[in-house]
Amino acid sequence: MDTKDHLHRQLIVVFEERGSGDLKIAGIEVYGRGLTIAEVHSIDQDLPPVIDDPETFFPAFFHADLVLDFLRHPDLVQHLVTVCSSKGIPVISSGKHIAGAITPPTCCSLGKRSECGAYAERFGVPEYKLVLKEERIVSIEADRGAPCGATWQVIPRIIGQKADEAVPLMGREIQYLCAIDPSAFDPVSGKSMLHHAGEVHMASLEKAISRARRRL
Repeated sequence: MDTKDHLHRQLIVVFEERGSGDLKIAGIEVYGRGLTIAEVHSIDQDLPPVIDDPETFFPAFFHADLVLDFLRHPDLVQHLVTVCSSKGIPVISSGKHIAGAITPPTCCSLGKRSECGAYAERFGVPEYKLVLKEERIVSIEADRGAPCGATWQVIPRIIGQKADEAVPLMGREIQYLCAIDPSAFDPVSGKSMLHHAGEVHMASLEKAISRARRRL
């Protein structure tokens, strides 16, 4: 890697429990641009219902431009967000409701937030570009999408489909690939986050189809 390029790359630190972020880490490494996962801190031991000393589970020092939170235990999440806030490091805690963190409902719902740098330029609400011929999708590219990689992985299943049929197909295929627990429901909205991920991708595909139709 060019030294100058390395100096300008966004440094990301990941915190996870028992491999909870593995799929997304792999996707980021394949599809990411302008960023580097500098460290992955995995907490793999059994945890009590209440953690009185969460600081003992974290490194004494870490440096990052952005932190990705894939922790599950609420006491660990709270401590991580508190530490990141004190350091001035933005932290993304998808699917959670915690003050001080960036909390999109799903990883593929993240908007283009400037404080998230290169990560948010590449990962979040999907952005598709496609070409239609006689109402069939003949080519499609994704400039932005889910860090798990599902946005890109589903493309071969969409090419060749009729435009109107491709939209519901996109929703189904994303749900097959999505790493979200099917039983996970958002306590505020009452919606399944798995379905939400499918709907986000469907809406993005519909926008791309509309743009392609205007170009015909």
